[in-house]
Amino acid sequence: MTTFDPNQLKISHEISRQDVLLSVAKSNTSDALFIGSNDFSIYRTTLDKDKPDWQPFGKHKSYVTGTVICGNQLVSGAYDKSLRWWDTTNNTEVRCLNNAHAKWIRDVNVTPDEAKIISVADDMICRVWDATDGSLQLELKGHQPQTPHHFPSMLFCTAVSADGRLLATADKTGHIVVWDLETGKQLATLEAPTMYTWDPKARIHSIGGIRSLAFSPDSRLLAAGGIGQIGNIDHLGALARIEIFDWQKQERTHEFPGDQHKGLVEQLRFSPDGKTLLAVGGDHGGFIKFIDLASSKLIKQDKAPMHVHDMVVADDWSSICGVGHNRLAVWTLA
Repeated sequence: MTTFDPNQLKISHEISRQDVLLSVAKSNTSDALFIGSNDFSIYRTTLDKDKPDWQPFGKHKSYVTGTVICGNQLVSGAYDKSLRWWDTTNNTEVRCLNNAHAKWIRDVNVTPDEAKIISVADDMICRVWDATDGSLQLELKGHQPQTPHHFPSMLFCTAVSADGRLLATADKTGHIVVWDLETGKQLATLEAPTMYTWDPKARIHSIGGIRSLAFSPDSRLLAAGGIGQIGNIDHLGALARIEIFDWQKQERTHEFPGDQHKGLVEQLRFSPDGKTLLAVGGDHGGFIKFIDLASSKLIKQDKAPMHVHDMVVADDWSSICGVGHNRLAVWTLA
């Protein structure tokens, strides 16, 4: 049985970088990490040294916003609108879909059985691809291309249930769609409008949106992370916000408006027993927090040494590796 103690949270590694690290994936067969950067590169590294080597692994033509492991391959997505498959054993590119989307790719995901790759982009389309040959299996359109105020919207994030049957997508306006991943049928829609801020006077612009999603292990609950209402939309000057839904009943079960840390909730994970929710993110700084769902209370929260964009969590929850603005950090929970 998985046991961990958030109160024992501490940083074991911290590595400074010149670039912004946007995505991270861990190999299934080794300790290798594959990290996507705003310098258009993918790096391969391990944390078994005080000063680990960062080996150039692959290259896109813009920010690398998604990296996932699929068997002995890595699949990456970027603002250059492409999806690329890489062989991790010999560091070669296997396949490139140059026009996987019409606009910036925001998120790349993989099903638990590693049979399907999922991508979302600012064209407001979610596409499901065969992980083996890159063929398109589903094209899911459940998000409006414009906000209610007639500006382009953005499709930020995805989540896949542990049994691989469900997919969730969420956008800038706080609109969530739950899909049947086999048929592509819409099963439910949910709304978290507090995470979307519109400034009709000073800037005539909007900010915010749902930046992270996670299903509970039993697939009953769906957590959404973002930011609360923002006073000055030139900054992420509002508290990090989390809402949790019983998606089948379309009911909000938990609401965490935040009490200390500002910024976006960039990533969410339920613990294997479904009792704890982990969240990371930030604004100029960063945060990491653990929430007990039974009591709806924070167990532990702390500053992170950077705005955290992505993370990988050990299967036993003994450690968390986060990447973000100019840093990589590893936390231990024992």
